[in-house]
Amino acid sequence: MGLLDNLKARLEPAKGKVSDLAQQHGDKIDRGLDKMARTVDERTKGKYSDRIQTGTDKAKGAKDRLAHKDDEGRDGGGTPGTPGATPPAGPPPAS
Repeated sequence: MGLLDNLKARLEPAKGKVSDLAQQHGDKIDRGLDKMARTVDERTKGKYSDRIQTGTDKAKGAKDRLAHKDDEGRDGGGTPGTPGATPPAGPPPAS
């Protein structure tokens, strides 16, 4: 077994626990992210508001993906575009 395979095998139980915690405490996580974003925005005097909002939105999206991963199984399989599906690599298609 290679080093990465060994590391993945050891982290697999933690992925399930993180997913469960994200499901149980999603509202608390969102409130914490919003509070952190407000604090950072105030301390930077609004200079980086757009970047802070983008980062906060990405963090919430990652939390949502973790929380809903159990819907389609722990491996994230499924058809792209369905909840729990692994997103395609690269930028999203242009509209």
